[in-house]
Amino acid sequence: MNKTKLYFFLGFFGLLSLSFLSLEDESLNRFEIGKNLDIFTALYKEVNTHYVDGTQPGELMKVGIDAMLESLDPYTVYYPESEIEDYKLMTTGQYGGIGARIRRINDFVVISEPYKNFPAFKAGLRAGDIILQVNGKDVKGKSTADLSKILKGNPGTSLTVNVKRPGSEKDFSLTFKREKVKIKSVPYFGMVSDSIGYLKMNSFTSKVSNEVRDAILALKNNPAMKSLVFDLRGNPGGLLNEAINTVNLFTDKGVTVVETRGKIAAWKKTYKTLNSPLDINIPMVILVNGGSASASEIVSGALQDFDRAVVLGRNTYGKGLVQTTRHLKYNTSLKVTTAKYYIPSGRCIQAIDYANKDSKGKPVKIPDSLLTEFKTKNGRTVLDGAGVKPDVEIEKIEYGSVIRALFSDNYIFNFATNYALEHDSITNPKTFKLSEIGFNKFISFLDSSGYEFETETDVRLKYLEEKAESEEYLSIIQIELDSIKSKLGRKKKNELLKYKDQIKNILESEIVSRYYFQSGRIESKIGNDPYIKKAVGILSIKADYNRILLGSK
Repeated sequence: MNKTKLYFFLGFFGLLSLSFLSLEDESLNRFEIGKNLDIFTALYKEVNTHYVDGTQPGELMKVGIDAMLESLDPYTVYYPESEIEDYKLMTTGQYGGIGARIRRINDFVVISEPYKNFPAFKAGLRAGDIILQVNGKDVKGKSTADLSKILKGNPGTSLTVNVKRPGSEKDFSLTFKREKVKIKSVPYFGMVSDSIGYLKMNSFTSKVSNEVRDAILALKNNPAMKSLVFDLRGNPGGLLNEAINTVNLFTDKGVTVVETRGKIAAWKKTYKTLNSPLDINIPMVILVNGGSASASEIVSGALQDFDRAVVLGRNTYGKGLVQTTRHLKYNTSLKVTTAKYYIPSGRCIQAIDYANKDSKGKPVKIPDSLLTEFKTKNGRTVLDGAGVKPDVEIEKIEYGSVIRALFSDNYIFNFATNYALEHDSITNPKTFKLSEIGFNKFISFLDSSGYEFETETDVRLKYLEEKAESEEYLSIIQIELDSIKSKLGRKKKNELLKYKDQIKNILESEIVSRYYFQSGRIESKIGNDPYIKKAVGILSIKADYNRILLGSK
């Protein structure tokens, strides 16, 4: 850490501590706080006044704050006024903007998916459209973060975008108004078998438990629906009260779901279910993976502790920390970690100990030897300190380097864009399949695009060639090197056929999203999803389901 960041750290640590003075122990050294605040103020003024190249005071302040908070944990974050829309999106699922996902391809940002019935969609923007200008200003070279800030803004304000559409020689302009964009946290629900419903939940934003309730009630309109697959994979969490309200849908009123414990008495709280449940008997499998964190772990962990649902998938992230938002001056905010949470069995699933660092200054993972056993309602053993371990584990799906390259180099995305330009419509998401002709067109598309991807072997081979040239051995091994390269090239071509089924599935969901958006993307994956197949199998045999919850699996 350089000196500027160090002084920022000292000064802002004092500033943060001062804001909590009324809650801190009386032994807090007020003199040290005041002294460091004086040092910070003097240093900040001196730097802004005398630094040779001049400074951007707001940017300099942000760097200092980030340097201070970085030493604590990754969840304690400062939001300046310029990022307040990002903060709103995180907590409420809504923001002011055009309503579209974006991505960077080469030098430009492109529309990756317009949200249905929001400004970008209504204005006619499509996935693949390249944004050249916004309000007359060239945006070439802008990052997605930079352009996102430009596109977001107060609802009702106008903007003009200049766009180049693939397949068209001329660019064109669209003028439209920003709106309040509300992203659904439950983007899809439906039936995955004659009697089993499915619900996908992306985040725990404000009132998401109502979305879950409405989705389940809609599923229950089908009298054949007898059980539920509740998908929390990739759900990073969100609001604590929404996690509790979601658990409440499936458990009795008045039961303890979470206890929070912090150094300040005000953060030591017990949270109980407050409402009448929706359904306390429906058999349920909850899907989780390494991207399921925080509120997702409260829901899956609590329902596991109550033996109310079978948890299936991969070990969850392991975030057992609670953040509280503190509103600061000038429309800025601080999200600060204030407590740890403990679910019904008494365990805290936090996996990283941010208070202790290794020799390189990195926070340490809680070792297996220090994990403690707890018991569920039925007496099954569960552990703390390592996320939520599923009752039924799914093997990790391995994707070859060829698939990673197809994603990272945007070949999948660009082919889907071209496909949509050539086909006005497709069948519904569940039945759409890419034909053999279609897959062969994808192979031809790769060839015409100069498709290539680099493996670890390529990197080492290149190093060997450069080293041999520098040491004047290249001429005597060139033939062998060329032979290896040729064989490696054929092997990489064969990778496309080796992973053909996986590639086709990915292509199909990307193509479907061009016509049916996010809900279609989810629906198209259901039939090939090993997690869902396993969950359906468990729910289809009541004895297997009960055996798992009784711990006799």
